[in-house]
Amino acid sequence: MTSPSVLFLGGTGIISTACTTRALAQGWEVTVLNRGTSTTRPVPEGVRTLVGDLSDPASFRSAVGDRAFDVVADFRAFTPEHVQSRLDVLEGRTGQYVFISSASAYQTPPGRMPVRESTPLHNPFWQYSRDKIACEELLTAAYRERGLPMTIVRPSHTYDHTLLPFDGGWTVVDRMRRGVPVVVPGDGTSLWTLTHHTDFAHAFVGLLGHPAAIGDSFHITSDEWLSWNEIFLTVARVAGLDPELVHVPSDVINEADPEWGDGLIGDKAHTMIFDNTKVKRLVPDYVAKVPFVQGAREIMAWFDADPARQQVDAAMDATMDALVERFRVARA
Repeated sequence: MTSPSVLFLGGTGIISTACTTRALAQGWEVTVLNRGTSTTRPVPEGVRTLVGDLSDPASFRSAVGDRAFDVVADFRAFTPEHVQSRLDVLEGRTGQYVFISSASAYQTPPGRMPVRESTPLHNPFWQYSRDKIACEELLTAAYRERGLPMTIVRPSHTYDHTLLPFDGGWTVVDRMRRGVPVVVPGDGTSLWTLTHHTDFAHAFVGLLGHPAAIGDSFHITSDEWLSWNEIFLTVARVAGLDPELVHVPSDVINEADPEWGDGLIGDKAHTMIFDNTKVKRLVPDYVAKVPFVQGAREIMAWFDADPARQQVDAAMDATMDALVERFRVARA
């Protein structure tokens, strides 16, 4: 019996690496297509690699050749033009095209909790999210008009051992270690959902080739909800630190650093908790098993294993200094 085949467009990112590993373990014949340049997350043994540039349609077409796949999972499409370029090459040569969208496409701020797949898609604050919505609209129209076998998957904040969950990354931990206050957006009490990439992969691979997933959309997240204060403090405790948290309104952060502010006002500043009932109906053994405290230990171990990974963003550090100066309150 021939194993089912899947092509991952990407395959070496935070989410896609875990999906590649999981699919291989579940008996899929796995191919990845990317530029072949990643050293942080090497392709697992047993995976076929096609080298091509997804931003160059001719390079992409050449890399795919005349191959066909049971499933194509696209981790690198961010605009409708990207999606259309994939369909131009692969439509008719796959039994399922899986588009990785974003949970930030949901109504922002959400009008009700928990967020379900029926929650409207509307984000007036972040272009990234509006582009993902436009991609979904293109695919939904293609499914309705010509039966394109597509599935939409919306991750929320998914991480691996290389990714600290707050803006600034290692800069924040460096400040903690220097005894310098760190900036927490808002009052730190809004709830957020962090999902370990191996947990995401469990549910995601369960949707591949699943006939009931065709023409439908799903989000995949953990069921653990943490306040931003707790997220910062969890990392600090794992590192053996007791930081001073300085709370700064997100709109003020946006004024100081619009790039930082886009991701806050368009996503992280709002409480986001999810109902995963829908994906669990199709993947009934899915349970998110990795709590963030375990993930934080993995993250700190990875950064501490090589000081070269501990990169400080000088501009972000200076912005944080200025914000702390404005909003610092003496600790009780």
